[in-house]
Amino acid sequence: MSNSTPTQTPADSASSAPNTNAAAPSTPAEPANEGNVLTLNKDGKTYYIVGTAHISARSVEEVARVIDEIRPDTVCVELCETRYRAITDENQWKKLNIGQVIKDGKALFLLANLAFASFQRRMGDQVGVKPGSELLEGVRKAEEVGAKLVLADRDIQVTLKRTWSNLSFWKKFAVLGELLESMLSKEEITEEELEALKEKDQLTDAMEAFAEALPEVKEPLIDERDAFLMSKIEEAEGEKIVAIVGAGHVQGMSRHFGKPVDREAINKIPPPSRLIKIAQWAIPIIVLALFIVGYQKHKDQAIMDMLTAWILPNSIMCGVFTMLAGARPLSVLSGFLSAPLTSLNPSLGAGMVVGLVEAWQRKPTVEDCENIPNDIRSLKGFYTNQFTRCLVVFFMANLGSMAGTFFSLGWLVTLLG
Repeated sequence: MSNSTPTQTPADSASSAPNTNAAAPSTPAEPANEGNVLTLNKDGKTYYIVGTAHISARSVEEVARVIDEIRPDTVCVELCETRYRAITDENQWKKLNIGQVIKDGKALFLLANLAFASFQRRMGDQVGVKPGSELLEGVRKAEEVGAKLVLADRDIQVTLKRTWSNLSFWKKFAVLGELLESMLSKEEITEEELEALKEKDQLTDAMEAFAEALPEVKEPLIDERDAFLMSKIEEAEGEKIVAIVGAGHVQGMSRHFGKPVDREAINKIPPPSRLIKIAQWAIPIIVLALFIVGYQKHKDQAIMDMLTAWILPNSIMCGVFTMLAGARPLSVLSGFLSAPLTSLNPSLGAGMVVGLVEAWQRKPTVEDCENIPNDIRSLKGFYTNQFTRCLVVFFMANLGSMAGTFFSLGWLVTLLG
């Protein structure tokens, strides 16, 4: 393997000694000696890794400056095809169909995605920058200077699904809770604080804290993408390559520079584990076993008592949670009636039934879909938008059904005494 040399070049280190071991690029490296740029050299190619904050005006300016001064052969951006379309196609929200989202089992996934987008947009509003503006600037400047554009990131669907599958049942709700808390937070952030977060020491501390708090999330969300991004960037054509990535990726990417990466292995959506498939049937099996034992011990009266213990908590909790979500009366009724049955069917949740009934009544319009980017800036917006309201109702119905199921199981066990 050929020698490869990374050189960190922060804004305040213009006087630091140059890397004498690195192959000289065909253009002066001075532009990379300003700002948050990591310069890497290998096989006669020079890579300029620009670490950015996704809602920073200064990052947008820095991206433009680096590309203007280096005039690269290729510009790589931390985007996949899906995210590229999302930030360049203003009509993408019009194509969403709430009924299809719920039927395909993507409602919870979409809700989590929107909650995170809400957090980013609110921070962007505070500093007056649209999330991902520096990536769009990279795309624009690549076209302007005649450079080839490479979308270097792994598909967002693969990343999120690998992250989701890495989480335990309870951890998923913890992550959703964190996202909800971020939506409700009134904390503000300044441009200066964003820039400070790009400093190496602060980034290292932040990433270490993240790894300690949510190691299951960091691996697929950060570590795997570090490897994927670096591998794609190294394959880029030309002698001068500028790569625009989030500052949190730069250090991890440098560790993979010059090393083989099996992109195919980390670009797969893992199938549900056998344990999960078994666990899905655990509740109906346990309930059936409790009914059999109860009948053997107490005969007919036990069956009536156990039916009451199973039906009432499931129905009431699902109905109450659905009502708290602001669902229509018919949706509340559908949750009340369906929860005792859906809790016994791993392939059909109460949220799916209630969500579809709610969507049928609300009939989200194209305008609702178009307004999603603006409405998700606040919890109130989530509720006023007919599309996202259906997602909230879906989530709350599932949460209520789950709470009712555990309450019912406890009641059933006490009846066996």
